[in-house]
Amino acid sequence: MTTVNFTGSVDRELLKRAKVIAAKADTSINALFNAELRYLVETFEAAEASGNQNFRALLDFSLGRIDDHTTMNALAIDSEEDLFLLMAAAHLPMPRLPEAMTQEMADSLNALAS
Repeated sequence: MTTVNFTGSVDRELLKRAKVIAAKADTSINALFNAELRYLVETFEAAEASGNQNFRALLDFSLGRIDDHTTMNALAIDSEEDLFLLMAAAHLPMPRLPEAMTQEMADSLNALAS
């Protein structure tokens, strides 16, 4: 297997947390990254080869490309709990809202408490 170096960027806090996990697991950030990337690629390819578009819908949701309602319609499910369970089973993180939107929601909730 030939390896190549590449340049990427990652959130500083996420990198700190990954370093802690790597140290606790007695491994490297590189090994963690390779394992996760391999899982993602192999799962995606297997789903695609079988004609199953469910993983693509879950990945698009995880990346914030489609919303929860669109994802649930694509997967023919009707509960957010089922969506959460499928995301966990697919080993994909739930999408995060942009920081500005999160702050706006927090501000709205704080205004209600006043």
